[in-house]
Amino acid sequence: MPHTETPGTEAAPKPRPRWWTELPLIVLVYACYSAGRLLVRGDVSDAVDHGLAILRIEKVLFLNAEHPLNDLFTNNPWIGIPADFWYASLHYGVTPAILIWIFRSRTVRYRAARTWLMTSTFIGLIGFTLLPTCPPRLLDASHGFVDTMAQYSSYGWWGAEASAPRGLGGLTNQYAAMPSLHVGWAVWCGVMLWRYGGTRTAKVAGVVYPLVTVIVVMGTANHYFLDAVAGVAVMGAGLLLTPFVLRSADRVRARLVTRFTPAAQAPADTGSAIVSGGCQTSAGERFPRQREQRFGAGAEPDPAPSDAGDETPAPAR
Repeated sequence: MPHTETPGTEAAPKPRPRWWTELPLIVLVYACYSAGRLLVRGDVSDAVDHGLAILRIEKVLFLNAEHPLNDLFTNNPWIGIPADFWYASLHYGVTPAILIWIFRSRTVRYRAARTWLMTSTFIGLIGFTLLPTCPPRLLDASHGFVDTMAQYSSYGWWGAEASAPRGLGGLTNQYAAMPSLHVGWAVWCGVMLWRYGGTRTAKVAGVVYPLVTVIVVMGTANHYFLDAVAGVAVMGAGLLLTPFVLRSADRVRARLVTRFTPAAQAPADTGSAIVSGGCQTSAGERFPRQREQRFGAGAEPDPAPSDAGDETPAPAR
């Protein structure tokens, strides 16, 4: 027996995202994130203490890979300079490019992917607020780290203060090292490439990009290894929260639509257009002077007009 839907009970299809609504939303979220980073700089001494504490924990756990990588990048410009370009630019280019690609070619998946990225970004902002952390490059020189961004600043657009464009270092929070969203966003890009790339090249890029990013953030002395681990954890938390955020957004949207959409007004009662005025004839009821059927089942009615208003019987055949 074929399955039939009861009219009016079908689930309404979700609207397709439009670029003219998505672009302002993304710009607004990123602006809030950037402003939040500037407003929650925290105390410098606390940030330094947190950075040293992370370094001590890594040494106890034998996870201190920052020093050898930083020495490698500092002593080999052919590695250090491309790494600085990687750190200063790719997260601004690759992440939006993949977001646009998902929007255009995987529209059904786009809303969840975008919500995952934004939710994780806001969780990272909470981490910057609660745990301002001094990156290795800003620690005292006695700790053995070299700021490769400052060392190779003449090769790029960044200055000695941060990875921001030269002269704009004061517009970024240099103590927002924990968690590393460079790594977090790279993990998001890697997952998107692995799941939706469809080719072996895309899957390889999905693995290589986040791994190289982890090496770059440590070799340039911008993050500790545990910062990178925290960046991955933030993305995991954002992934778990994404279904709840989507459902909450749907409920809010439904309430707004209900509140601001005017109720459909019933048409004015102009009277019934049916001659009978809505009355129906019961089975077997006859109108006045209605002729009774005299032919049996299966017989054809007489084509000759036999009911002209009088009771004269029809002529015999």
